[in-house]
Amino acid sequence: MNLPTDPIMLLSAVNTWLRDIYSSLEELADACDADPEDIKTKLAAAGYTYNPASNQFK
Repeated sequence: MNLPTDPIMLLSAVNTWLRDIYSSLEELADACDADPEDIKTKLAAAGYTYNPASNQFK
């Protein structure tokens, strides 16, 4: 599965998948054949950080 490249679309997709399907960012990244640190970096550039306690980017 390819992740969106637009930061806002990425945020929306990742948070939806984390809410509905995956119990962690690492599990999502593994399913997408992506590096969780790359996802964090891309979303950090847009002002969002991952909160493992809530399993979402805020």
